Amino acid sequence: MPFVELDTSLPAGRVPAGLEKRLCAATAAILSKPEDRVNVTVRSGLAMVVNGSAEPSAQLLVSSIGVVGTAEENRGHSARFFEFLTKELDLAEDRIVIRFSPLERWQIGKKGTVMTFL
Repeated sequence: MPFVELDTSLPAGRVPAGLEKRLCAATAAILSKPEDRVNVTVRSGLAMVVNGSAEPSAQLLVSSIGVVGTAEENRGHSARFFEFLTKELDLAEDRIVIRFSPLERWQIGKKGTVMTFL
């Protein structure tokens, strides 16, 4: 059950319509997870500084169980997310930062319990 949060300083008018759905599909493909398990949030128009600069930028947080826990996994994921984000947001790679956060089943609540018991 991946959680993807995209924060960007781009104003809402510069964020392509439907980006959240395309990011959901891309995340499912990149992480080899079913699309109906992916959760996406897109926040635009934020005051942000990336690499010491307030120029337009984005930060992506990818949290998931079992697929973002090693440098080798994340190197491949990073390349594919960068390809997607640079194209969709029209930002250079140096204006985007990605954080990967591995999750455990007990850290995700669903249906009145946690994933450990589902």
